[in-house]
Amino acid sequence: MEGNSKVITVVCTGNVCRSPMAERLLAHAFAAEDCPLRSLKVRSAGLSAASGNPASSNSIKALKAVSLNLEDHRSQPFSPLIAQSSDLILTMTSAHRDAISLNFPDLGIPVHRFREWVPSGSHEVPDPFGGPLDLYLETRDSLAEAIPSILTFLKKDFLQ
Repeated sequence: MEGNSKVITVVCTGNVCRSPMAERLLAHAFAAEDCPLRSLKVRSAGLSAASGNPASSNSIKALKAVSLNLEDHRSQPFSPLIAQSSDLILTMTSAHRDAISLNFPDLGIPVHRFREWVPSGSHEVPDPFGGPLDLYLETRDSLAEAIPSILTFLKKDFLQ
């Protein structure tokens, strides 16, 4: 990523469902904000991802329903380079967070769950992979619900 823009990396398992949807939803939210939020960069990766896979068709449909395009997404594995070039990592589950902490013990950057600051409901985002479109719509809405609390965290604790 470029210059001194801060980079947020959203992580799931295969980088074809949850993290790509979260990446686009978060980038869309940042675009509507003033700087410095507007200048944040968002990308996604998967702990067990292959390189170059498109987003799942139901992920594409779920975002298309809210006028966001995911057709150009291509998966990428979470790598040491991605880890070290991130300023903040947001994971879908506690297991993802724990795996990153275990594999990168000296990373020195914050790793939180995407829904960490949502006051009620689960802080986990279950994997919809292979499920019906309704499950992807629920996942999209769960991710969208978390964005205001992420923006609050970023303004109060991350961008200081």
